[in-house]
Amino acid sequence: MITLYDCATAPSPRRARIVLAEKGIPHETVQVNLAAREQLGSAFRAVNPRCTVPALRLDDGKVLCDNAAIEAWAEAHAPEPPLWGRTAPEKAEIASWHWRVEFEGLLAIAEGFRNGSAAMAGRALSGPDDYEQIPALAQRGVARTRRFLDSLNERLEGRAFIAADCFSMADIVAVVAVDFARIVKVKPGPEHSHLLRWRAALDLRPSMRL
Repeated sequence: MITLYDCATAPSPRRARIVLAEKGIPHETVQVNLAAREQLGSAFRAVNPRCTVPALRLDDGKVLCDNAAIEAWAEAHAPEPPLWGRTAPEKAEIASWHWRVEFEGLLAIAEGFRNGSAAMAGRALSGPDDYEQIPALAQRGVARTRRFLDSLNERLEGRAFIAADCFSMADIVAVVAVDFARIVKVKPGPEHSHLLRWRAALDLRPSMRL
């Protein structure tokens, strides 16, 4: 049986949960308590030496240790419905926005949270190694997150989806970022009408409630 190593409160494994749900891929779930730093213990290191979630153990025992691998595997394992587009132009546009949302959104939020939260002291980067916080990066991360919401709102004017006129990986990564931005006290406001419309429409998808 395929097994997802998850943490219900973290944004990265939520991406994997949404992908598996959209693809209809059955799996078991094992919760990893990040608050208790269970990811750094010997038991989980044996699963993923990088000490991060999500991790996906396949039927043959191989473990995929990051979202990039999980997303690529899921698309190949269950091609329908496609999350990376059907045509070459669609695939290119989705890949571009997937990268932009990850860099301008998720990484900005992580920068603000990990460098500004007392709970993340000594853990400014995920993984097996400890890194000290840099307060200036927290401030920059929050500023970048606000700019990300503005740019996403601009992109969604007159559009139902972020890329290629279809629901895609770009939307999945974006919705995870928008929802997680609350951790740095940033959220869409009345000035983000296009973003709020898009978010409300996506909420009709069962996978969004995972």
